Amino acid sequence: MEYAIETYGLTKKFIPARSFSGYLRHPLRKEKPILAVNNLTMKIKRGELFVLLGPNGAGKTTLLKILSCLILPTSGNATVLGHDLLKDEDIVRTSIGLISGNERSFYWRLTLRQNLSFFAALYNLNNSETRKIIKELGYLLQIEDVLDRQFQECSAGIKQRLAVARGLLNDPEVLFMDEPVKSLDAALHKNLDIFIKDRLVRERGKTVIVTTHNLFEAEQIADRIAIMHKGELKACGTLDEMRNAVGDRQGSLEAIYLGVTQK
Repeated sequence: MEYAIETYGLTKKFIPARSFSGYLRHPLRKEKPILAVNNLTMKIKRGELFVLLGPNGAGKTTLLKILSCLILPTSGNATVLGHDLLKDEDIVRTSIGLISGNERSFYWRLTLRQNLSFFAALYNLNNSETRKIIKELGYLLQIEDVLDRQFQECSAGIKQRLAVARGLLNDPEVLFMDEPVKSLDAALHKNLDIFIKDRLVRERGKTVIVTTHNLFEAEQIADRIAIMHKGELKACGTLDEMRNAVGDRQGSLEAIYLGVTQK
């Protein structure tokens, strides 16, 4: 199978939340839907590092939530590793990992090991499997010496690496990483980028989809880049392919980004 992910006209609309006072003042008013993802069609190859680039509100996180079976699309469909997103969601969920920088999803008073053990149980891993995978991930992510430290006592870098470890517990073929380096300093940022590109993609053959608004990061790590703006896919391809598409063989990613988003 050449493609890990294929999307066909994916669209997601949200009805804005209204305050209680808003209902009282205008009880019959219908809110205009927010178009978070608009008719998005694309293909992501197996074993590539694919970057979704765009500002906050571009639809990147919403797209990842759809592909992770956390929310349903309003229309359109997608396949993940050949499995229909709407019909085979249970199979899809066992094949993917979702990594974000949301610290609130961990238990602050538990140790890192206890947190990982809890989430491993959700994947139905037995005690022996859990001990083995936690040991391997601790070594892989260089957190083996702090596994018995409480989460609330850890630095931002360790917390972020724990998030990566949690996303790898079920050894997924596809990894979705939503702004994975946003809380890290420059050195840790670089180290995690290297880990994603070299260890996960090159050595282990994972398909990794990373969201970011950082142009430099996208240019440094991506095999291919998709530029999203206001829910729409504005450009997709390698940097050279996008340069050719806009007719500027020497253009920077910043110039291409500004060109396709300001039309």
